[in-house]
Amino acid sequence: MERLAKAVVTHRVAVLLIALAALTAAGMAGGGVAGSLSNGGFEDPEAESVQAAQVLAEEFGAAPPNAVLLVRANGTSVDDATVVSEAADLEAMLGGEQHVTSVNSYWSLGSPPGLRNDTGDAALVFVSFEGDDGEVLDHSRELAENYRGPFGSLDVAVGGTGPLFSEVQETVESDLARSEAIALPVTMILLIIIFGSVVAASLPLGVGVISIIGTFFVLEMLTRFTDVSIFALNLTTGLGLGLAIDYALFVVSRYREELGAGFDPHAAARRTMLTAGRTVLFSAGTVAVSLAAMLVFPLSFLRSFGYAGIAVVGLAAIGAVVVLPALLAVLGHNVDRFRVRRTSRAAEGSGIWHRLATFVMRRPVPIATTVVALLIALGSPFLGVRLAGSDDRVLAPGSPARVVGDALRTEFSAFEAAAIEVVATNQSADEAAQLAAELSALMLVARVDGPGGSHAAGAQVAPPSPLSARFVSDAGYYLSVISDVDPSSEEAERLVAEIRAADPDVVVAGPAADLVDTKAALFGALPWALGIIGTATFVVLFLMFGSLLVPAKAVVLNLLSLSAAFGALVWIFQDGNLSDVLGFTATGSLDLTMPVLMFCIAFGLSMDYEVFLLSRIKEEHDAGGDNEHSVAMGLERTGRIVTAAAVLIAVVFTAFATSSVAFIKMFGVGMTLAVLVDAFLIRATLVPAFMRLAGAANWWAPRWMRRIHDRFGFSETSHLEPGPSMLEPEASPA
Repeated sequence: MERLAKAVVTHRVAVLLIALAALTAAGMAGGGVAGSLSNGGFEDPEAESVQAAQVLAEEFGAAPPNAVLLVRANGTSVDDATVVSEAADLEAMLGGEQHVTSVNSYWSLGSPPGLRNDTGDAALVFVSFEGDDGEVLDHSRELAENYRGPFGSLDVAVGGTGPLFSEVQETVESDLARSEAIALPVTMILLIIIFGSVVAASLPLGVGVISIIGTFFVLEMLTRFTDVSIFALNLTTGLGLGLAIDYALFVVSRYREELGAGFDPHAAARRTMLTAGRTVLFSAGTVAVSLAAMLVFPLSFLRSFGYAGIAVVGLAAIGAVVVLPALLAVLGHNVDRFRVRRTSRAAEGSGIWHRLATFVMRRPVPIATTVVALLIALGSPFLGVRLAGSDDRVLAPGSPARVVGDALRTEFSAFEAAAIEVVATNQSADEAAQLAAELSALMLVARVDGPGGSHAAGAQVAPPSPLSARFVSDAGYYLSVISDVDPSSEEAERLVAEIRAADPDVVVAGPAADLVDTKAALFGALPWALGIIGTATFVVLFLMFGSLLVPAKAVVLNLLSLSAAFGALVWIFQDGNLSDVLGFTATGSLDLTMPVLMFCIAFGLSMDYEVFLLSRIKEEHDAGGDNEHSVAMGLERTGRIVTAAAVLIAVVFTAFATSSVAFIKMFGVGMTLAVLVDAFLIRATLVPAFMRLAGAANWWAPRWMRRIHDRFGFSETSHLEPGPSMLEPEASPA
């Protein structure tokens, strides 16, 4: 690190030119990354439901419908001759569209009651497309544009998974642009207030540009080898700007501190790299480990956030530790140019954060007990969490796809578009009829269609027809189980389990089966992810501080902090409190991927602040300060920086909370709460309280662990030399 610091300061102009050239190249190569990203990735490709869906498509030509058209007859019965004729014309036009592989409807399937609404004036049409996820979204968008609205005397609304995801994508992209338009100017104003000068305030945004554009390039390269979700762009912009602010605040503040101590700009930049730079690198390591844990999940949606997060963290750290010190060495005292206010430092030991730490350490037991009890109480709603998949209710009421979804839930007696498909191979027609009758007798099953006709309540209710041939192929047969419960409900999950238990030789597909298998994939990988985060975080903090207690305390406090945020999410988004204020529809569950995503990101950011604080406490301790003095001075020197960083990154996440898409809103609200609780409650009260109670044990480790630290760890101040300068004076400073 010392050699790197000397090289960066000595060759500062070359470093900046290389960084500018790399940034330009990355922008040119990665600027169009959005067009290369995937819109899917929400399923485990090895899951039974996914494999069964592939068999249905390949052997039976029975792909699940990508679009659902709600056709209203405007007061007339859907069985009226004129309506039947116009519906046939509509189906013919749909069937003639390029990329459409199948069209089925209430009229073409023999008028099954489940495809007609309760009042008889609306019916459903199902459309399937060829192509991958991205192509399906493009086709869905075109279909919605061409067919939504009046068709003769009929009125057509277009929904289903394809139009839904197309609308979500368009909404997220517009929301992202709006959130950036909100966050950037507000962030810049706050940075100017915090730093007191325009030049210093602009530096964190410069680091943010490096991390965001660089990550776009990395994601573009990754798309050549694997699927990367388009939603990773939200994390790239939000986390890239947030971490750039965190790291740049820490580095610039330390640089100005070194200038204030009498060091010349070059020496100050070098000392900054050896102190704050080292802390940033270790902090970035803990954040990267938390985000890397998402790579163990089989869903490419979550892995994409891991890819983007690791790239953002790495590039933000490089920007803050290499490019920023080079720029500071060039700017020198001009870092404070264009002042808007004078900043002043309180006398040592007299700042508000020093007084707060001293107050807490005088009463550690009652304060720690009160705060822990408060956090546990705030987190208690999470004990009743229910995870499920998202549906059209992530969109605002009245949005086109939402209109169809609401109608399906309120006007139709069965979820025809979300049938559970049961695929059997090497079985006879008699066995198919027997299984159909058995499954139709299960509670929550409205009807079972198959090669033997339709069954309900354990008996045949309709004989085989020419349409029944679609359920049979050389590979075997399949049954379509129509349920009268929401496919994202707990009842639907139990129904999938009952169907699988009825015949272990069949495989099951459909939205409800997808939910069951996705949950199993997430929960199966979760212990590995938690193990990676906990173990790696402990190791990194031990190598940094040489303590057994400090890493353990950091992990426990982070979990307490996150429990409060997660409890709030259940109270707000699952139970529906504040839904009118925030503008979303509560469904009685949380999106099953959001808690995993938020845990990995929020845990990393919490550890970010922990490292910033502990590094200064350890620096004071190594300089000879006693435990209480070291804690108070550490909080005094970092409290303002950490809280400022938390407020700034909260602004970024709050901008996400303005999204019209519920799960993006939930991400923004949850991350804002997690960051603020951690910075203002955990760091200000529990850290000094616990460190006061632990006393000398804070820095204790068994002898064998101490030997490991002495060999592989580092001391942030071990390479610092005393004196007014660490570099030879130069004739003409840049």
